[in-house]
Amino acid sequence: MSAPSESSAPLYTDPSPLALHVIVIGCGLGGLAASYTLSHALPNSQITLLEAAHAIGDVGAGIQVSPNASRLLLRWGLGPALATSAVRPEGIVFRRYATGEQVGYSQWGAKMEAVHGAPYLHVHRADYHRLLTGLVEGRPNVQLRLSAAVTTIQPDPAVEGGPSVTLKSGEVIHADLIIGADGVKSIVQGVVTGQQDAPRPTGDTAYRAIIPTDVMMRDPELKEFVETPEMTGWMAPGRHLMAYCIRGKKEYNLVLLHPDDGSVESWTAEGSADKMRSDFADFEPRVQKLLGFVKSTLKWRLMDRSALPRWVHPKGRVALLGDSCHPMLPYRAQGAAMAVEDAAVLGALISHMRDVSQLPTLLQAYEDLRLSRCTETQQSSRLNQHIFHLPDGPEQEARDTAMRRAMEIERAALLPSPPGSTTALPGDEEGLKGNPNQWADRGKNEVQFSYDADDA
Repeated sequence: MSAPSESSAPLYTDPSPLALHVIVIGCGLGGLAASYTLSHALPNSQITLLEAAHAIGDVGAGIQVSPNASRLLLRWGLGPALATSAVRPEGIVFRRYATGEQVGYSQWGAKMEAVHGAPYLHVHRADYHRLLTGLVEGRPNVQLRLSAAVTTIQPDPAVEGGPSVTLKSGEVIHADLIIGADGVKSIVQGVVTGQQDAPRPTGDTAYRAIIPTDVMMRDPELKEFVETPEMTGWMAPGRHLMAYCIRGKKEYNLVLLHPDDGSVESWTAEGSADKMRSDFADFEPRVQKLLGFVKSTLKWRLMDRSALPRWVHPKGRVALLGDSCHPMLPYRAQGAAMAVEDAAVLGALISHMRDVSQLPTLLQAYEDLRLSRCTETQQSSRLNQHIFHLPDGPEQEARDTAMRRAMEIERAALLPSPPGSTTALPGDEEGLKGNPNQWADRGKNEVQFSYDADDA
């Protein structure tokens, strides 16, 4: 993968001249993105990025980068690196689990860029993390500290020494601003809201696995999944499977959702490949072939959390970002995108700061701009869990009929129209509002994918 380009190019034409100290807690995608934007917003300030882990591991699986996030990555100079590592899916396909019959389709590819101004991409999470790490390492005013687990936070600027964090080692670090990007098990969240949000089981667990595409290319029934890269979803009672190419089509990413059977909420917990195959034994023959190539799998218990009442501490010096304030279920593939958006909005706002007394107002503006959008995206993700997992029967048949209708409209739009024709399929003018294929709902796509965090 090529190195990030233009990582030192200024993001803001008139950044803040203040010399402050900012602490970002958590070196995930959101914490890295926030460290990068804040380093540009406050070029004379020190940004300290604290990570509890002893090393940055190469873990995870595929991740989706929709246009609302990719437009930011391109502005940050990551275009050349993404061109070598990312895959641009041509569309999303929905299939019946037992037969493989196609019941839904939405075109992506060049259409995404034409309509929303940026590409839809599939990448490996570790590659994404490395790209953002490279950006941060290129900033002279950012210090990344590993083995720096935070145990307590002091948020009040009126206390002697001002806001601070205490590390597990006992070291106390003072700062003017503290950003909690410490994930779903955030300790900063409890400080900001006054109570720790209790996770609720969704009833689902996700298997994650990657297989090399060279084995698929040797099978005539599987090679089409590589030659025409699409995101393919097989929907089943209580389960679904999403699959797509990553790493320049060299790997095929599988995410399999099924009823929770006692797993843990962790990106790194090992699962049983044999148990996974058993759980999906009633899926079509091509899926059985794919699962036959899986040597190992990760298993992740999906937990849901309520929308928070606030993201900013009342004293105006501590704020939340990413999964610490709006963890997303994976059914809409917007978790990382929302965190990157958060970072862009936060950086742009902070760049306007001319006195530290403005921090509470700017942080409140950040919350006002972001909270409702992220809450709506959380709700959209939960809806897909219900849509994808319908039991066989009348409701499932109605879902498939509606998805087929959207597919017909999509396919008709791809065909050349006869000269002088102005005919559209019935329902087309409504933009397929509320279709169970949420990617066919043009209104939802506009809200989700055309959003520009910098403009906001």
